[in-house]
Formats: sequence, C-alpha cells, structure tokens
Amino acid sequence: MAFVRALVLGYRKYGADPAQALKLAQIAPADLARPDARITSAQMETVCGHAMQELDDEALGWYRRRMPWGSHGLLCRASLAAPTLGLALRRWCRHYKLLIDDIELTLTVDGATATLAVAEAVDLGAMREFCLVTTLRYVHGYACWLVDSQLPLLAATFPYPAPPHAGAYPLMFPGPIRHGAACASLVFDAQYLALPPRRDEKALGAMLRRALPLTVLQYRRDRLLAQRVKALLRHRSAEFTNAESIAAALQVSVRSLHRQLVAEGQTLQRLKDEARRDQAIEQLRRSTRPIKQIALAVGYRNEKSFARAFKGWTGVAPADFRLRKGGP
Repeated sequence: MAFVRALVLGYRKYGADPAQALKLAQIAPADLARPDARITSAQMETVCGHAMQELDDEALGWYRRRMPWGSHGLLCRASLAAPTLGLALRRWCRHYKLLIDDIELTLTVDGATATLAVAEAVDLGAMREFCLVTTLRYVHGYACWLVDSQLPLLAATFPYPAPPHAGAYPLMFPGPIRHGAACASLVFDAQYLALPPRRDEKALGAMLRRALPLTVLQYRRDRLLAQRVKALLRHRSAEFTNAESIAAALQVSVRSLHRQLVAEGQTLQRLKDEARRDQAIEQLRRSTRPIKQIALAVGYRNEKSFARAFKGWTGVAPADFRLRKGGP
C-alpha cells in the first residue's frame, strides 16, 4: 500500500482527485492509512493505468515535468530494432534522458557483470522509493520481454534504509537485495547483453496494451540457463552434485531447472558429464596426478567406472589419452 500512497501524492501534486482510480482498483480509501495493507498485482495494474491516463503522466508525478501518456511506448519502440539487448538498453538509457533529466540511467559492464544504475540529479522527495523501484522494474521487465528470457539478478541495490514493507522486494527483484547503497541499481550477468531481441512490432503492440504487468510480474524463461549451469559445474563442481543444489544456486525450482534445460535441448546429466569430461581432460593434460585421484576429483567412485566413462567420451582410455597428448 505504500506505493498506492505515493501514487496519491502524485494526484495531490496535480490538484486531482484519486477517488475514481481507487474505486476502479477496488482499493478502500481507509486502507491507505493501514501500514499492513496489501494489494494484488491486478489492483496495482488498474490503479496505475488509470492514473497515468487521468494525469497524463506515466511517471505519476515523480519528476518536475510530466512523462506524457505513450512515453514508455516510445522508449520501447526506439530500442526494439537493436541487434542485441546491450544496445537496446543503451538506447533506452539515452532516450530516457531526452524525456527526463531528474534521473539518469546508465549501463556499464565490468568483466562478467553488467550494472544498470540510476543517478538522481534532484531530490525526488516522498515519491523517491516508488520512482526508483518502478523505474528499475519496468526496465528489467521490458528487457526480459524483449529477449524472451529471464535476466536473473546478481544484486538489486537501493539508496535508502529497508522500508517496513521490505518483504515485498524479493517478489519484484529476485536475487540478493541491499538497502543503504550508493544508488539504485540492478546487477546481472553480462552474457545476457549479447542476446538478440525476439520481438517485433506486432508483439510490441500487443504488449503495450497491457504493459504494466511487466512491472509487477516476473519472467520465467531463462535462455542462458544451460550456460549458467555449465559455469557452476566448471568452477564449483564439488559444491553442486545434484539437481537440488544447482536449482537452489540458480534460484529456480528443480522442476523448472529440468523443464528449461529440455527446452534448450539439454539435460542436467549431459551437462554434468560434459563438465566431468572437460575437467578430466584438463587434469590428464596438465598434471601428473594418478588416474585414480583424477577419477575421484571429477566425481567417480573408482577408477574403473571413470575409465569406462572416459572411453565413451573420447574413444580411448585415460592412460592412452595422456600418452597421446604428450602429458607431463
């Protein structure tokens, strides 16, 4: 309900009455004062959608000047034809600045991580939280929709103490959340920036007719899930020996893990076997460790089962492979 109270402040800024918007969303005015009151995502969609049109401000009064109705559609269209998600997000940041100068969105890449950050140029006042949360959720939702993939968050940061309703944040930002940070930001794996958009103008038109759910509902499909599983197994295979531990690390259910991998033409067992094969080949090439030790290190109980699996992968026994590759 804190977000609805912020929306009401937007009405007051413009000298307008929020009664009709609250009525359409079936939000009782008396509930605005209840600190424990909650609304559904459908109610949020209804009250925001009506307010944006009634106030002719898609920012709902956050900024010194309006974002007229249709502004977010303009931002979406301007980035739709980008060849990659990275370029689409950079266009979004650049065009947002043409509309609004109270905040500035930036996308930076540092090694394997990408950060979408919000810099505040003015004091956003009582609507600050609603502004920052909604801005990040909308960009994140649009990015997921554009490439038809979840963008799992490595972190979501906010430049204010945890509010009383902080329990709602994991529903909007799945991943580690940190309050009291230097700025509002989303941090995610930079690999996603290379994904190409998978939407066209027709799909955009359909999405814009009901765009607000992107700000409150999470996208489920993850087009890079197999790569993320491979990275876990490649670097930390000893920690992730079963589907449960891998699913927990990637913040998905075991069922979703298996289902999404099948959709990508993969299985968890195949990825585990590939990781074991690569680790075994690396150790056979670069170390003098006994084959029995290598077998245990890559997850086999004995040298015999390892040798059988290795021959299935490469066509030769581990000892012969080491000799052929000129091992140490």
